[in-house]
Amino acid sequence: MMEEHHIEGFDAPSFFTLHDYDASGAWTPDEVRKTYGLDDESNSGVSKSRKESAIRSVFDLFDPTNRGSISRDDWLKAVSAGTRLPDLGFGPGHHGDIEYEYEIHHFEKYHGDDATEEELTHPEDIEHFRQHDEMEAAQMRLEKLERMQVVEANIPSKFRRAL
Repeated sequence: MMEEHHIEGFDAPSFFTLHDYDASGAWTPDEVRKTYGLDDESNSGVSKSRKESAIRSVFDLFDPTNRGSISRDDWLKAVSAGTRLPDLGFGPGHHGDIEYEYEIHHFEKYHGDDATEEELTHPEDIEHFRQHDEMEAAQMRLEKLERMQVVEANIPSKFRRAL
């Protein structure tokens, strides 16, 4: 959690704002869930009750009045008193797009800004570029369909003329 979120590089107000995904001024259980990456495929084997318990433990630390949300003020008070987000054993957390996740979890750790394409040979690099290839192919298919006047595959079979 500490590594992925670069917690040491943020002051408490900035960290709060960055993880207040809907800019409401409060963290909801869904935002804590997202921050910890509980819906990421890397945590698909974790039980629902364990995930709910993890969210409760964060709220126990930062929602002293049990409102069901963590206000910016509650966050700042707790952090200034020395309270920190706990590492709950779910890994580094995943809540960005594939570029952000790759950059944070792999590239920063194993490669430098001067890395050449030839050096990107780790399994994680290969998987990342495979995902890019799939997205590019899907985009090309979509563009081809959009250029067609009629997309035959979208016509129900009962309306198609037998040839």
